[in-house]
Amino acid sequence: MSESKQLHSIDEKLDKLSINDQKDVYKILNGVGFQSLALPDTAKEYAKINNLELAGYEYPSKVEQLRSPRIVKIGAFQNKLPLKTDAPIAQMRDALYKLALEAITMASLAEVNVFCFQEAWTMPFAFCTREKQPWCEYAESAENGPTIKFLQNLAKQHNMVIISPILERDETHGDLIWNTAVVIDNYGDILGKHRKNHIPRVGDFNESTYYFEGNTGHPVFQTEFGKIAINICYGRHHPLNWLMFGINGAEIVFNPSATVGELSEPLWGIEARNAAIANGYFTVAINRVGTEIFPNEFTSGNGKPAHKDFGHFYGSSYVAAPDGSRTVGLSRINSGLLVVKVDLNTCRQIKDHWGFQMTQRLDMYAEALQKATNLNYEPQLIIKK
Repeated sequence: MSESKQLHSIDEKLDKLSINDQKDVYKILNGVGFQSLALPDTAKEYAKINNLELAGYEYPSKVEQLRSPRIVKIGAFQNKLPLKTDAPIAQMRDALYKLALEAITMASLAEVNVFCFQEAWTMPFAFCTREKQPWCEYAESAENGPTIKFLQNLAKQHNMVIISPILERDETHGDLIWNTAVVIDNYGDILGKHRKNHIPRVGDFNESTYYFEGNTGHPVFQTEFGKIAINICYGRHHPLNWLMFGINGAEIVFNPSATVGELSEPLWGIEARNAAIANGYFTVAINRVGTEIFPNEFTSGNGKPAHKDFGHFYGSSYVAAPDGSRTVGLSRINSGLLVVKVDLNTCRQIKDHWGFQMTQRLDMYAEALQKATNLNYEPQLIIKK
């Protein structure tokens, strides 16, 4: 399906309901936590000039007697490629840097504290092709590559934590490639990085041709704006991945992704939301936008004809709260920024209310999983004699 025929968003359909019916439907679909956030006119005007979508929401929190509010503004940016996939790498990078500058400037005007790009934002999502050239040339150092240096200046300038998912080239260890998210703090310093824990082997997601599972565990980064973590793309399908970020103290977990409609769209609005509920933190689901067409045909191993596109990356980025409420998503077709204002005190408040951490029985499951990983494990199956 061409981009011009793509559904703009689910909410576009719901807008046809009466105002009262919309309120009832949204209450059931999205919960009652989030409300519209008034954004500065300067940010809205900047978005209009640069043809970017901009939406804002806030989660009103309960005021505590002993702890002061811990207000944070989250920025989630989804985007289409600004050029065709076969554009020269230097030109593509420059065009994406221009778009990034616009996005971060707009985020700064909206007073965003923590900003995150989509997965592998510095390149076409070319892993479907299984071709090594020219795509491996997009890989760069997570410590001193051009993207990191570019963003370090912006992070310091705008007093903003920036999460940059890139294709990493590890020059110290055999020039290996990794799918990596780099965390730059609001002083422009690199806090660290996280490598993607789970690599897909489904459909056209041929990523294991380029890199394997990450080796950085489940790091949580302490920033001036809360404890944050990154669950990269396919890791959202694995509940234990979400769990470990929570065990390590995360308050916001970002899920920068690149996923297409035919494969995963029915799962998209569920998984990050479920993770927020189960683990008592905020989740930020960010997805690429657009249909990327590559120069050469490739097959999907399913008997269907060869093709040149991955499918439609459907955007729909959203934020979910620990109580299961979620924002309306950004559109399925436009580049844009979602700004969400939250109070991190909410995490503990919801944990106290539901008691999931108190009742989760980690000791029981740790013992069971240890047994299940043994080669001689026998399932606890009861059979009638």
